[in-house]
Amino acid sequence: MTTMIDLRYVKKLVEMLDESSVDSIEISSDKGMKIRISKTPQQRGAVQMAPQMAMPALLPAAVPAPASADGGGVVEVPRVESAKSKYLEVKSPMVGTYYGAPEPGAKPYLTVGDRIGKGQIVCIIEAMKIMNEIESEFDGVVKEILAQNAHPVEYGQVLLRIDPNA
Repeated sequence: MTTMIDLRYVKKLVEMLDESSVDSIEISSDKGMKIRISKTPQQRGAVQMAPQMAMPALLPAAVPAPASADGGGVVEVPRVESAKSKYLEVKSPMVGTYYGAPEPGAKPYLTVGDRIGKGQIVCIIEAMKIMNEIESEFDGVVKEILAQNAHPVEYGQVLLRIDPNA
């Protein structure tokens, strides 16, 4: 049985952190899952991961990403204003490995040109040996799939673009 992380719960934690004077929140479950959300980047020794490129934050403020599976530190995603695009972006809510199909050899969840609905599973991101099903927040037609199967993705990285008007 795999444990799923409720992204609404994580978003609510981030909102609570933004509204308080607390610098960080760390939650551990009895099953070994750990979530750490911090307003400031944490460093372990001289090692700190950096995002591949500046991305707009998933939430209203700059939000550090969860600690990497290897304990390498916390990635801080700066808030960046992007040019208005006619496409909506589905972004990775966590650091992990992207999978476009439910299992090896299976039909992919999406292909370019597919019509999808809000709440439809678009991919899986494996993080700390937990398979997290990622759902679309939008209705529309898939115009681009930017992530590569079985490759790592960063927090806030654009996975796919959807045309809501198609």
